[in-house]
Amino acid sequence: MKESILNTLSTISNFGSVTTILSFVFALLIFGIFDVVAFLWFKRKFVRTYIVSIEVLIMLFWLFDLSLPLFLSLFLFLCGFFVFYISNSTEGRSFTSNNYKGKSSIANLFQHKSKTRPETLFDRDAVYKKVETAVITLAKQKIGAIITFEKKDSLTDVMKSGTIINAPVSSELLQTIFYPGTRLHDGAVIIKNDMILAASVYFTPTTRPLTGKFGSRHRAAIGISEVCDAVTVVVSEETGRISIAYQGELQTVGPDTFLSTFEDYMAMSSDSSTNVDE
Repeated sequence: MKESILNTLSTISNFGSVTTILSFVFALLIFGIFDVVAFLWFKRKFVRTYIVSIEVLIMLFWLFDLSLPLFLSLFLFLCGFFVFYISNSTEGRSFTSNNYKGKSSIANLFQHKSKTRPETLFDRDAVYKKVETAVITLAKQKIGAIITFEKKDSLTDVMKSGTIINAPVSSELLQTIFYPGTRLHDGAVIIKNDMILAASVYFTPTTRPLTGKFGSRHRAAIGISEVCDAVTVVVSEETGRISIAYQGELQTVGPDTFLSTFEDYMAMSSDSSTNVDE
């Protein structure tokens, strides 16, 4: 015991050496680069917290020259990363191939802000009101629907699985598209600004286990929200329940609070919190 304490004190006293400091700085640099990539890859706070916590433990165990805890921490780090990659495979695919954004996430990270395209001007209030009318009508009639609203991340590639519409947003058109028996009622509608870009679009559903009873539309809505910053509205054909999916989370809303909650999600940036009070 005494020898172990002496070794620890010796390690701490040697921390001021040039070699130790350089090794420490190099390790921080490696972890920093890894964190940048991991944070672009994984959007869930739990995963990010786990990664940073294990990194801190690894650095502490290395600093105090604790070989066994250091080995166990490295093992947990690698196993955790592998498990997170498997359970979040859709996020991994979006980072490496970026089918939804049209460019690599690393390129997006270093892209100069001045190169972003100017935002298209349109009457948001009028469009959102039309969407509200359609969603509430579909909910009352218990007609299933999934409507995705493109924000900064492009959905051009995923739209290839559906039918191109390119028509102005209207409550009547949305209700017609999702009316049972029509050719386009299965799949999602994608809206950008004041235009319905496509219908009958199919998303890769989430692979995460979900608590509660969720249909294919809800899983698809969560799936697309995990890989881009789009906001997706879902209407259940069984209960008429209205839900909004954003950044991997699904929130149920009532008809009275739908519009205000939807506007809050549409105003959020991709780094904002997903907790919206009803």
